Amino acid sequence: MMNAGKYRSLVTAAYVVAALALLPAAPARAADPVFPAASRVGLVPPPGMTPSKSFLGFEDVAKDTAILLATQPAAAYSELEKSLATDALKKQGMTVEKRETMTFDFGSGVLVTAKQAADKTTYRKWLLVAQAKDFTALLNAQVPEKETAYPDAVMRAAVATLTARATVPDSEKFSLLPFEIGDLAGFHIQRVLPGRALLLLDTPDGEPTDNFDARMLIAIFPGGPAEADERANFARLAFGQIAGIKDVRITMSEPLRIGGQPGFQTLAQAKDTQSGIDIMVAQWLRFGGGAVMQMVGVAKADGWTSALSRLRTIRDSIEPK
Repeated sequence: MMNAGKYRSLVTAAYVVAALALLPAAPARAADPVFPAASRVGLVPPPGMTPSKSFLGFEDVAKDTAILLATQPAAAYSELEKSLATDALKKQGMTVEKRETMTFDFGSGVLVTAKQAADKTTYRKWLLVAQAKDFTALLNAQVPEKETAYPDAVMRAAVATLTARATVPDSEKFSLLPFEIGDLAGFHIQRVLPGRALLLLDTPDGEPTDNFDARMLIAIFPGGPAEADERANFARLAFGQIAGIKDVRITMSEPLRIGGQPGFQTLAQAKDTQSGIDIMVAQWLRFGGGAVMQMVGVAKADGWTSALSRLRTIRDSIEPK
């Protein structure tokens, strides 16, 4: 997000058995789906696969096998579905073996079964794009061709269990971040980049609309300027990397303390790149602990006074874990 040169730097056994023997037989129940932390989508993973600690999905590290999950906006479905075209996959070195339509409890999509060679290993792959009312689900699974623990039938059965939940608890989203927020000031979480960043929107459900009034990005990076007199230049470079704004005019640039730690504040007038409306932008940098936290608040100019108060409330309630 920023380029700052040198600074850039997860009862006894017998009694129990006897008691169970007296109970009537219960009907078999399918396994419950598992949702990776902060994921809208989940599935029943094949026996042997567990939730990954490094990506959104499931894996069996010993067998080089994985199922990756992701979501995108609903409007992205059409383009993502085109990416599964045979010619498009061929350019990525894949050989398509089968294409089929699949139906889930949240919608329907296209599943492609293919093979791909990488690092002297040929993988069996399952690529899915499915459309829900308010999002697009993506799945990418791979198993080494010679691996027998996960046959085709088992993998396809796992894909078929893909399901969605209406919401993700904020506690799950915050569990993926290296900081906590004590007061969201009415904002809602739109997106989380595990271990690194969080995007908040001033909308009822955290989903972007054409009319939302404010947003706030909070990110943390290792490093930062070693000397206090270098922070102003660092802040200038960081502000220059903020996306989505144009015609920027800096109105304030000064050091300040945030949460008891040294920081730097930059305020500016600008225009929103997409809509062209007048906006105000605030960047706060907080230094300490071998890292720098960047907080960027953006709001419509005609509502800036109220928005700035709420953005500061969020800023002042953030604490590293």
